[in-house]
Amino acid sequence: MRFAHVRSVSSEPSPRLVVVREESMAFVDELFTGAPRTLEALIAGGDELLDRVRGSVDAASWEPLGGADFASAVLAPPVILAIGLNYSAHSGELGLKTDSTPTVFVLWPNSLSGHDDTTSWPRSLSESVDYEAELGVIIGRPAKDVSATDALGHVWGYTVVNDITARDIQFSEAQWSRCKSFDGFTPTGPFVVTADEIPDPQDLHIWTVVDGHRVQDASTGQMVRSVATLIAHLSQSVTLLPGTLISTGSPGGAGYSRDPQIFLRDRSTVTVAVDGVGELTTRCRIVG
Repeated sequence: MRFAHVRSVSSEPSPRLVVVREESMAFVDELFTGAPRTLEALIAGGDELLDRVRGSVDAASWEPLGGADFASAVLAPPVILAIGLNYSAHSGELGLKTDSTPTVFVLWPNSLSGHDDTTSWPRSLSESVDYEAELGVIIGRPAKDVSATDALGHVWGYTVVNDITARDIQFSEAQWSRCKSFDGFTPTGPFVVTADEIPDPQDLHIWTVVDGHRVQDASTGQMVRSVATLIAHLSQSVTLLPGTLISTGSPGGAGYSRDPQIFLRDRSTVTVAVDGVGELTTRCRIVG
C-alpha cells in the first residue's frame, strides 16, 4: 500500500493521512470510526490496524490526487537517524574514508518538509548547499539486538529523503547534524510504501535531477552496508522504536564534488527519487 500526508483544503490545516491508489487518494480517518489520522498512529496500531485499513479501502470515497498539498511523509518520528558515507563513490568524492562501522548522526525534526515545499536559507549562512538522494526506512516493530537476517521484518515501509547539506558548515564542524538540519533541509515523501511492496531494498534505482540535469544515478545495491545490516548494527546499542526514520546514505554525484561545483541556487528545483517509492521535489530560495 501507499500512503501520504496531505494538508486539508478545509479550515483544518493539520496534515491527514491518505491512502493512494494510482492517481487517486482517500482519507484514512474517514474509512471507519477510530481510523488513524497520521502515519504514526497507523504504525502504532500494528498489523491488525493496517489490515483493517487494507480491507476498507475498496469502499472508500476516492478523489483525485492531483494538486494535493503534501506534508512530510513522517510527521513525528521518535528519531531521525542518518547514515553517512554508505556509498563508496560518495565517500570517495568527498575525500572521506568509509569507516569499518557506519557513520551515524541525528537529524533534527524541524528539518522535515514535504514534497513540492519551498526550502529557504540565508545567504549569509551558506552558499554551498548540496543535495543527497537517499532511501528512507521506517521502522514498524521495535528492533533490539536483531540479526541482519531478521532485520527487514522490522521495517514498516520506505520513503524518499533528500538529505540537503550545507557543505561549508559540514567541513567546518566536528559533527554533521547542524549542517543538515536547517529548517526544511530534510524533505521526505511524497509517499510511504509498505514493506511488502518492496521485496528487495537493495535493488532500487535512485537518482537526482537539479534544474533539469540528472546529477545522481545509481542503485541501492551499491550501498556499502545494506538496509538489513544497518538496522542490525543500530539495534545493538538502542531499541529502534516504531516510526523511527533511517536515512540510508547517498550515492555519488554530489554537487560539492563536481567540476565545476553544482550547488542549489536561489529558485533551483531539485527532485530526488527512488523507483518504486516516489519522486520528491523541493524548491529552493536563498534569502538575504
